[in-house]
Amino acid sequence: MKFLVDAHLPPRLCAVLARHGHDANHTLDLPARNATKDTILNQISVEEQRVVISKFWSRRETCQRRIYVLFSSVICLR
Repeated sequence: MKFLVDAHLPPRLCAVLARHGHDANHTLDLPARNATKDTILNQISVEEQRVVISKFWSRRETCQRRIYVLFSSVICLR
C-alpha cells in the first residue's frame, strides 16, 4: 500500500511502514515540505493512489482518498 504521512506525524512513521513492505512518503519529502497545502496533498494522494495518514480529523473533508486519522490509539477509516 502507498501512504503519504502528514506534517504533524513523525517522519520515522515512514520507516516503520517501509519495514512492513509499504511505500510511504512524508510531507518533508515534498517541495514545499511541511508547508504543503491540503489541496496539494489531495492531488498527490489521487494521482499517486496514496492514503493520507494524518493526526487531524479536519483532513477528512479535504482529501478524496481514504484517510487514516490517528488520535492517540484510535484509527478512523473513511
